[in-house]
Amino acid sequence: MAKTSTPHTRPLWPRRAIVTAGMPYGNKNLHFGHVGGVFVPADFFARFLRDRIGAENVLFVSGTDCYGSPIMESYRKLCDEGYAKSIEEYVEENHDRQAATLAGYDVACDFFGGSALAPAAKVHEQVTDEILHRLKDAGVLTRRSTLQFYDPRAGQFLNGRQVVGRCPIQGCKSEKAYADECDLGHQFEPEELIAPVSALTGETPELRPVENLYFDLPAYRDYLTRYTDGLEDDDTVRPVVVKTMEEWLGDPVLYIQNKFREAFDAVEGELPAHTVVEPEGNKSSFTVVFPSWRERDEAHAVLGRGGVRFRSGKALVPFRITGNISWGVPVDDSCGCSGLTCWVWPESLWAPISFTRTALAEAERAGDDARYSSLDWHDWWCTPDAHAYQFIGQDNIYFYGIAQTALWEALGCNMQQSTLVANYHVLYMGKKASSSSKTPPPPASQLLEHYDAEQLRAHFLSLGLGEKPVSFSPKAYDLRETGKNPDGTPLLARDDKRVIDPVLKEGALLTGVFNRLARSCFYGVAIKEGDPSSVRTGCIPAGEATPAVRAAAEEAIRSFEEDVHRFAFHHALGVCDAYLRAANKRWSDASKAAKTAQKEDQAVGDALMRQALVDAFAELRVATVLMHPVVPRGCELICEHFAMDPEVFFSWEHIFDTTDELVRALGEEPGTHGVKELPPRFDFFAF
Repeated sequence: MAKTSTPHTRPLWPRRAIVTAGMPYGNKNLHFGHVGGVFVPADFFARFLRDRIGAENVLFVSGTDCYGSPIMESYRKLCDEGYAKSIEEYVEENHDRQAATLAGYDVACDFFGGSALAPAAKVHEQVTDEILHRLKDAGVLTRRSTLQFYDPRAGQFLNGRQVVGRCPIQGCKSEKAYADECDLGHQFEPEELIAPVSALTGETPELRPVENLYFDLPAYRDYLTRYTDGLEDDDTVRPVVVKTMEEWLGDPVLYIQNKFREAFDAVEGELPAHTVVEPEGNKSSFTVVFPSWRERDEAHAVLGRGGVRFRSGKALVPFRITGNISWGVPVDDSCGCSGLTCWVWPESLWAPISFTRTALAEAERAGDDARYSSLDWHDWWCTPDAHAYQFIGQDNIYFYGIAQTALWEALGCNMQQSTLVANYHVLYMGKKASSSSKTPPPPASQLLEHYDAEQLRAHFLSLGLGEKPVSFSPKAYDLRETGKNPDGTPLLARDDKRVIDPVLKEGALLTGVFNRLARSCFYGVAIKEGDPSSVRTGCIPAGEATPAVRAAAEEAIRSFEEDVHRFAFHHALGVCDAYLRAANKRWSDASKAAKTAQKEDQAVGDALMRQALVDAFAELRVATVLMHPVVPRGCELICEHFAMDPEVFFSWEHIFDTTDELVRALGEEPGTHGVKELPPRFDFFAF
C-alpha cells in the first residue's frame, strides 16, 4: 500500500518502555482475574510495543510477591496440616506454578522473577536498602509508635493477615479487613478495625504499642492534588485512576450516625480542632472534619470514651515502611529502627526496578548484550525518552497512584514518565469472584482445560475492563441448580446447550474469518498440476493493491494504533474485527468475479484473480501484524507461511509498505518470493 501517512498525525511513543503487571502473592497460583484483568492486557501492550518500537527497546517485567503476612499466614496453616518444607520452598513452588500458568496463556515476560528468589533476591535487597537510605536522607521517614494487635492467648503479636474484621472506611462493605487494610485496598489504623478476631485463637486481640518507620505521605497532599489534576486532561489515563486518587485527597473526616449525636455533643469540647458538617436531607450521619490526620486520630480516643461509634473517610495517613514480621526484606538498623523488615507493599512498588536491574544483569552475564538497547537500568527508568506502563487492578490504585507517586517525588524521580493502566474487576458469572461462593471461580490454569489460550486472550481483551466491571461467564462453568442430591446439597448441571458460550465469540473471528482469509491467500497461489491459471506460481503475486484496499488498511492501522495508545484495547480489537470481515468479503466478491470471468476469458479472469490475491495478501499481512499482540501463536504461524523474517514482517517500520516494498526489503524482487506450502485443510487457529 502507498506510503501516505504523515508522522505528526500518529501517536508518539517513547524510545524505551518498561511494562509491568503487578505482583501476585506467592501463596497461591493465579486466578482468572490475575490473567484476564492484568497479565493478558500487559502482554498485549508489551507485544505491541516490541513490534512498534523494537523488541530491544521493551522490557516486560513482573514477578511473585514473596514476602509479607499473607504468605506467612498461608504457610503457617499449611504447616499445621503437615507441610514440612521451608517458606522459601513454599514460595518457589507457587512461583513456578504462576510462571507455568502465564506460559500457558502465551504471556511472554522478559523477566518473571520473585522478590525472595534468585537471581532477583539480592538485587531487590540492595534496591530496598538504597531507597530507604535515600528516603532517610531526604528527611521523609519518621519513627512512630503505633498500636499493633497482640494475642495474649497465643503469646505473640499478630501479623496483618492474622487479624480479621470489618472495614471501617465509610461506604466500604468488605467483611474481609485485616490489621490495617481491607481486601478492597482501603487503608486505616489498626484501632479502627471493626470487630477484630485473632486467626490464631479466634479471640479478640489486644492493641499494644510498637515502633515502625513511616513515610510522611500527608506532606505530599498538595503535590498529589496537582498531579491528579494534571491527569484529568490526559486521554491515556483511565477515569477510574483519577476518580480513585481524588477520593484519597480530601480532608480527614469521621462519619457519625445521628443516633450518637447526643453522646457526641457531650464530648465535643474535648476534641481537637474540627468542624461539624450537619447532615443534608435524610442522611443518617453527620460529618466531623479535621485539619489533618493527627487531629482525627486524637479524636478516636475521645469518641471511644464517650461511647460514640464512627467510620473514617478516605484520607492520606503516614505510609508504613517497616514491620516486625520475620519474613521480609531486612531493614538496616541505621534507618532508625532495629530488627525490622520492610513492609511488603512499599518494597513491592519498587520491585519492578529490581527486576529490571536483574534482567539486564542476567543478559550481560549471558553475553546477550544485543538483546536490549541498553544494559544500564537508568536508561529505562530515569531518562526523558523512557516510559513505564504499570498494569494493575483497581484495588491497587491507592498504592501505585497515591503512595508510589509520592515516594517517587520524594526520591526526585519524574512520575510524568509513568502511566498507570488500571482495570476494573473481572466479575465471575456477574458477581465479584470469591472462593467462598457457591460457584467459586476456576483457577486460570484450569480454564485452559476447556478453552484455547488464544480464545481466552481475545475474549479478555474484548471485555473493556478499562471502562467498567465486566462479567466473565464461561459456559463450561455455568452451572444451574436442577434439583437436590440425596444428602440435600444442590444438584448442579451445565447451562442450556442452546445458549452460545460468550467466551467463543472472539474465537469465531479467528477460526472463521481470519483463518478463511489466510487459507484463501496461500491456497490461491499454490501450484496445481494441470491448472492453466497463471496465478498459481507458489509466490506472492507482484502488484499494487487497489485504492480501496490501501485506504482501508491505512485507516485500520491508524485507528488501531490510536486505540492502543489510549489503552482502549477492546476498541483496537473491534478495529481488527471489522477490518478482517471487510477484507474477507472483498476477497469473496473479487474471487467469485474472477472465477466467473475465467469461464469466458482465461486471461481476463487470471488478471482479476491476480489482483484479488494482491489485495488479499496485502490485507492479510496488515491484519496479521495488528492481531499479533492479541493471538501471537496463530499470527506467527501465518508469518511462517509468508516465509518472511518475523522481525521484518511484524515491524511497524514496514506497516505502510506495499507487499512489493516488503519483498524488496527482504532482498528479493516482487513476484519471486515463494510462500511456504500449506497442507490440505490446514487451520491457523484450530480450537
